[in-house]
Parts: sequence; structure tokens; C-alpha cells
Amino acid sequence: FTGEIRCEAPNNKLDKFTGTLTLRGEKYALDNEKMLLRGCTIRNTEWCFGLVIYAGPDTKLMQNSGKTTFKRTSIDRLMNVLVLVIFAFLALMCLILAIGNGIWEHDKGYYFQVYLPWAEGVNSASYSGFLMFWSYVIILNTVVPISLYVSVEIIRLGNSFYIDWDRKMYYPLNDTPAQARTTTLNEELGQIKYIFSDKTGTLTQNIMCFNKCSINGKSYGDVYDMSGQRIEVNENTEKVDFSYNPLADPKFAFYDHSLVESVKLNDVPTHRFFRLLSLCHTVMPEEKKEGNLVYQAQSPDEGALVTAARNFGFVFRARTPETITVVEMGETKIYKLLAILDFNNVRKRMSVIVRSPEGDLTLYCKGADTILYELLHPSCNFLKGQTTEHLNEFAGEGLRTLVVAYKSLEEDYFQDWIRRHHEASTALEGREDKLSELYEEIEKDLMLLGATAIEDKLQDGVPQTIETLAKANIKIWVLTGDKQETAMNIGYSCNLLNDDMEDVFIIEGSTSDDVLNELRNARKKMKPDSFLDSDEINIQFEKSSKNQIIIPDEQANGVYGLVITGHSLAYALEGNLELELVRTACMCKVVICCRVTPLQKAQVVELVKKYKKAVTLAIGDGANDVSMIKTAHIGVGISGQEGMQAVLSSDFSFAQFRYLQRLLLVHGRWSYIRMCKFLKYFFYKNFAFTLVHFWYGFFSGFSAQTVYDEWFITLYNLVYTSLPVLGMSLFDQDVDDRWSMLFPQLYVPGQQNLYFNKMVFVKCMLQGIYSSLILFFIPYGAMYNTMRSDGKAIADYQSFALMAQTCLLIVVSVQIGLDTSYWTVVNQFFIWGSLSVYFAITFTTYSDGTYLIFTASLPFIGTARNTLSQPNVWLAIFLSIILCVLPVVGYRFLKAQLKPTPSDKVLLKIKEAKKRPPPPSPKRRLRRTSTRRSGYAFSHQHGFGALIMSGRNMRPKSPFATTGTFSPNSDKYKHKGL
Repeated sequence: FTGEIRCEAPNNKLDKFTGTLTLRGEKYALDNEKMLLRGCTIRNTEWCFGLVIYAGPDTKLMQNSGKTTFKRTSIDRLMNVLVLVIFAFLALMCLILAIGNGIWEHDKGYYFQVYLPWAEGVNSASYSGFLMFWSYVIILNTVVPISLYVSVEIIRLGNSFYIDWDRKMYYPLNDTPAQARTTTLNEELGQIKYIFSDKTGTLTQNIMCFNKCSINGKSYGDVYDMSGQRIEVNENTEKVDFSYNPLADPKFAFYDHSLVESVKLNDVPTHRFFRLLSLCHTVMPEEKKEGNLVYQAQSPDEGALVTAARNFGFVFRARTPETITVVEMGETKIYKLLAILDFNNVRKRMSVIVRSPEGDLTLYCKGADTILYELLHPSCNFLKGQTTEHLNEFAGEGLRTLVVAYKSLEEDYFQDWIRRHHEASTALEGREDKLSELYEEIEKDLMLLGATAIEDKLQDGVPQTIETLAKANIKIWVLTGDKQETAMNIGYSCNLLNDDMEDVFIIEGSTSDDVLNELRNARKKMKPDSFLDSDEINIQFEKSSKNQIIIPDEQANGVYGLVITGHSLAYALEGNLELELVRTACMCKVVICCRVTPLQKAQVVELVKKYKKAVTLAIGDGANDVSMIKTAHIGVGISGQEGMQAVLSSDFSFAQFRYLQRLLLVHGRWSYIRMCKFLKYFFYKNFAFTLVHFWYGFFSGFSAQTVYDEWFITLYNLVYTSLPVLGMSLFDQDVDDRWSMLFPQLYVPGQQNLYFNKMVFVKCMLQGIYSSLILFFIPYGAMYNTMRSDGKAIADYQSFALMAQTCLLIVVSVQIGLDTSYWTVVNQFFIWGSLSVYFAITFTTYSDGTYLIFTASLPFIGTARNTLSQPNVWLAIFLSIILCVLPVVGYRFLKAQLKPTPSDKVLLKIKEAKKRPPPPSPKRRLRRTSTRRSGYAFSHQHGFGALIMSGRNMRPKSPFATTGTFSPNSDKYKHKGL
């Protein structure tokens, strides 16, 4: 092979390729039809020659993948800001105390140098204040949460293990547990506002099932009991026995026995119906073993219809460019294939013209009901009315509907038509238009046969999951490469779209101006006021630069859906239209983007991240979803039929879409609540602990003397308060998982970031300052000029320090008890254990024996037994606890009574519901009432009719010459060398 290829530079356009191949002096055109993209599977091909054009990062798939970014939660970013604020607060406190020291040394200390000499080298009050500034930095540094980051990582690791261990997210069919692939994003799972989902393989199983049909005005597929009442089909329902047909697909299931009886009774319309399904398609058969047929279809719908015909006795067995072999009720017949009138997005139908073994010419046609109804013969009006009723029923159950019809052709007319067809197909100019006119001409006055209804099998629990997530105020956007009809059909099937919506806007403009007008018209209908100059967002647009705009949530005047095609989306993502797209789309409850490239998926996610203050989640199962998974705040991979690339790029993974509601509503919400409680308590206890030193400075000449025993300072964060807060942060839950799923409204506070924000931090800070005042002044007042019961003085520094630290530890332990909603043995053990360890260490270190061993290190000899044996000390401790805790309890009680949040109201409902056993949840089938629509998905592009007729995808010779019984694998017809 010696040749030269000239082609375009590597790019991310999946639908376009331009190049030329020069071989032996001849030039050959290279276009997208001759390209195989990375990840494609070649079928019905024993071998081929290939040449790699792009490799590695230059492949179109890799060009569409997004960059890997380091993901951090909003709480992480807020914590970094708060730590800087705390550093500034520390500097302010040290500055105040340093200035106080300078003033005190100037006014008092200068005259007491005989009793309190200045340190060596200190010769002025201002220099003393400067040194005290750094001394207080060392003493008050405990206000800076150094251990916070370590504790946060431990909590995240623990919550990640809960996801890994959750048996309710384990999928036994392929032995796949849920997996937290990162430990840094758990709490953000409790704040999701937008979900961006792939369709195929994520919402659906990508498995089509022939479910129902209407033939000659009679509906088949429903099952009735003895009294004539329709019954629900389940795993116990008796299936139709297809054992009479040796070529039947054993996996095919149908439950209406009357259809089989109709076939066996040689009912003419029924036979013609299934004959049409076995002939009108572009499916390729494969029979590696005799009788073991495998169909390769360009869309799963076509495969489902041909499989249905196969099971009911009309087996499509083989095809050549000129013939189609069908086994009809055990008899092999070869039909001559004269023309395929192929499907495209405008025609929304396909037809074949065949000559039967008896010589009859027939056109068989299948397509969208809205299109085919216009082509029917007037004599079909009555049958059309009956079929329309059945179509409405099928569509009401979310099935994908399709109408089938036929027409007998006269020989003379057909010969004239096929001559004109040949002329049109070889025309150099206007070929498509000429062929379209010919197709319209022959596809007239069709005779209606009936309709089919196919169920695109959703993954288990998808409609219920979407319904639950919608109640949690989560907006779902579906980003799919499928065509519009398919995407909308799935939208209806899984309850994303429904006919109760005010409107479903379809954006399909082919120019930038068209798209802008369609978006504005949609927004005008949803919220007319949004075009007024007085609108808040319009005012914000005028004041702010475009890059700094955060669009607040806007409420539409009803429930709307939006569907936008990939071609229109390309214009909408341009700089001057992206704001219009975000405003319009975010007003809608549901957005479906169809025919989008992987890069466009990532761009849509990035757009929402840019203009909305919301946390996003992307979920997909294939390599084409990797870019949006990487772009979103949270990426979830589904380990399904399309490999592991999505899982390997994700932050969390599991096997079924329905597990997403448990991941968010249970694990995500719990993680968010636990992290918020942890942060609030951690900042509170540190402020309460450290600020006592600040107040003590005003009574100790600003001398940087510590309040507490140095060993207490060392062990406070390390031993006494570390385990109780970890216990709460790992085990706490306001309600259990069952109630979390039953009341999705509990998820909303996380989206609004209500449980921890800057205002909550300020409240924690004020509570810490208030507690520190109580913890200093109550022990100070209790010790001031106090005598023991035996007349000895107790008002010494060591007794005061012990009393203050005892008050502190008991108060913070009571506070964590108030913050704990779910008590476990571990919580009890950690809280009571920490208090016990404190008293054990205190009495041990302050004992006579320990003092004799470590004289210099433990000077508080006898303080514990002398101080803690006094009743007035314990009364003061009790008073400190009451004064610290009472405002918190009072505030929470009054807030819940006078100004309850929606979350408080739901929690009250749950408390009331717990008093009585909950009724069993009814197992209902999600149904919807719908107007008739076509939902048939032929393919994502133009059909394969021309390819089949050309024979380029087949072997050159065919063994089919005569009618009669035949097996392509029988020795008689095997070709040598094949």
C-alpha cells in the first residue's frame, strides 16, 4: 500500500470529516461515512483494511473529552475564607491585648518593677506590648482550627465507607456495589440543584420490547381475567407459548394469547401485518448456527419489530441486495426486493417495494402516525378512528407508537416509476428533491393495517426516582446524542415530561437569530415581566460585567419543559446567546438537549456552573459522558453496557440510575448535615475555649498568663473533645433513611446552603464569645474572696483554673448532647468517656504521688480534691451550664414554634407519623394520560437502505434461488472459501 492522505487537522466535530486519498495516481474522496471513530464496533464484517488517521489525544473522542479539574466543595472554599477571617480576628485580639499591656506597663507596671521586674532587654512599655503581642499569638492560636482539616478528612472517609457498604445500593445481577471513588465531595451530594443525565444506558436499558399492537381495529397485548377485567402483567402472568415455532426467540415474551390464535387461524390482516414487519426494515441477519438467528439493527426499535414478527411465525431469515428470505408459518418464501424508500428526519417513515413469489407487487410502509395518516386512502377512515383510540391508549402508557400500511401496485405504473426513480437517483443536481417527490407520489392511498407499540425498557425505578428528585426541588436536564423524537419519548416514559405541563418548548432554529427569537418567545410566555426594565435581573445585567453575573432563580407562571436540538444548541452556546439560554432553560422544570456532542454536554454543564449559584451533578455510563462528568461539581458513573470509561472518570459509581436518589437524599443529606454540625460545634468550642484567655488578660495585667493548666490546654482538642464530635459527625442523622426517602423536601435546605454559611459562622462566633464570658466570670465571681467550709481560702489561681476548665468541658459536652439527634452506644461512650477521662487525668495529675514524680511539670498539687469537694463550686458549675445552654435551647424552641422552616414542618410531620405505624406504600404503576404522538426511533441518521440495495455490505453471491425450506447453514448451500 503506497498512497497519500490529505485531511483536515484534528478537531472535535463528530459529524464531519474532509480528506482525499491518492492511490496509484487516482484521487478518492474521504468523508465522514468512510471514517470509524474510536470506540466503534464493526458488525457483519469478517475482515477489512484500515488506516489510522488520528491517534491518542488527536482522536475525535479525546478531542471531545474535557480537562480534568481538581474538585473542591463549597464548604472547603468557605472554610478557607473563614480561616483567614479567624487569623484576622486572632491578630485583632492580640493587638488589643498588646495595647492593653503597653498601657498597663506604662501606668502600673513601671512602678512595680521591684515586685514584677521587666524581662531582660525590655526597657519600655511599648516594647513590652510588642513582645506581648507575639506571646498572645502563641496562647490564643487555639482559636485557629488547625486540627479541623484532619477531622474533616476523617469524617469524609467514614461517610465514603457508608456508601461503599450500603447494601441497598448493591446490584446483585452483575455483582456491582456502589463505590465512592473520592473522599472529598461527600457533603456536596447534599446540595445538588441540577442533574445532567445521559439517556441511553443511564435512564434506559437500551432494550426495546414489542409490547402491544392494533391490527384491523382490534387491540392486542392486554391480559383479561375471567370476568373481562384487565389485569396487570407481572412475573407470574402466563406467557404465550411459542414452542410451535422452532425459530422463535426464547427471550421474547408476550402475554395476550388471542394474537397467537389469530395467527394460527390464518387471519389475513394479521398475516399481512406480520409480513410487513418481517419485510419493511433494514435489519441484517446473522445465523452462525442453524436456527440461531441474531439480528443486527441500526436502531433497537427495528430489531424489536422484526423479532416480534419472527416469534409470531414470520421469520426474517436472510437478505441479499435483491431478495429477502422469510419463513412464513414454516414455509420459506423469497421476496424480490425492488426498492427501499429510506427513512430520514423529514419523511419520518420508510417503505419497501417487493414482489412476492406469486408475482404480486406490494409497497409496505411504516412510520409516524401524524405522517402516515395523511397518506391513507379515504376508505380507511373508520379503521383510522379505531386505531387512533388504540394509539392514544398506547401513548398514555408511555409506549413508542408506529403506524403500518400497505399498497398493491400495478405492474405498468411501477415500471414507469422505477425508470423515473433510476433517473432521479443518478441526477447530479437536485437528487434529493427529485427522489423525495417520487417517494411522495407512490406513497399515496395506502391501506391501513394497524399500529405497533414498543416499550423502551427503562431501568428499574427510573420514573419513581425522577419523581422523588423533582419533589426535592432538583432540576433534571437530559443531554443525549439521540434524536428529538426518541429523547422526548423517553421524557414522557420516565415522567420528566407530561401533558399537565403548560407547554413544552422546542428550540430548533437553524440560525442564531431564529434560536434567539425562539428562546425569547418561550421566556415571554413563562414570565412576561422578565422583559421589563424594572426587572431585577435586567438591572443587574446593566450594572455588572457579564463575567460576574450570577442569575438568581426565576419563577415561571406554570410548569414548562424545554427541548433543544444540538444544531440550535451550538448557536445558543455562543457568547451573545448563552445568557438567554440559561435564563429560559432554568425557568423550565425539565430540559432535554438532543443530538448533542460530548463537548456540548460539557459546555452546557459549564454554562450552568458559570451563571447559577448551584451545585451540579452529571451522570452517565459511556465514554461520551466523560467530559460532562469531569466538568460537573459531582460526577457519577454507571457501570453498564458501555464499558468503564465513565466510571473511571467519576467521583461516585453504581450500577442503576435508581440508586441516585439514595445517594443524594440519604448519604448526601446526612453527610451535609453531619459536616455542618461538626463545623458549627468545632468553631463554637474553640471560641469558647480560647476567648477565656482574652477576658483573663484584663485581670492579669495583660501578662500572657494562661487561664488553664498547660496539660489541659494540650489535651483539650486532642483527647477531651475530639471523639465526641467525631462520633456525632459519623453517626448522626436527623431522620432515618426511610423517612429521608419519603420526605424529599428535607433535601431543600442543603441546596440553599442554610445549615452552614457565613451568617451561621457569625452566630457560632457570638455564641462562643457569650459562653466564654460566662465561663470566665461565673467561676471568677464564685471564687472571689471565697472561703472553704473549713475556713481556709480557696480563691487562688489554681482553684480558679480548675473550676473554669471543668465548667468549659461540661458545657461543651452538654452542647454536643443538644446537637446530637441520633444517639448510639458510640456517642454515649465517647461523651461520658471523655468526661471520665478528664476527671481521671485531673485527679491523677493533681495527686501527691504524681507531684513527687514530676514536680516541675505538675504544680497543681491537691487542687482537684480541695476544690471539687466544695458544694459552692458545683453550684457555680451548674449555674455556668444553665446560663450557657439556656439561650440556645430557648432560641431553638422559639424559632421552631414562631418561625418554623419547611424542614421543621416536615420533621414535625415525621414525629407525628412515628407515633402511629405508617401504612404500607401502595405499589402503583406510574401511568400518564397523553395525547397521541409518534415515538418511533428509526435511527440517529439517514437509513441504510442505499447501502443494502448496493450490496456493498454483503457477500457477492446468494444461495437463495428457489422457494421451499432452506437453512443458510445447511451443507448443501455452504460456499467454499467462506
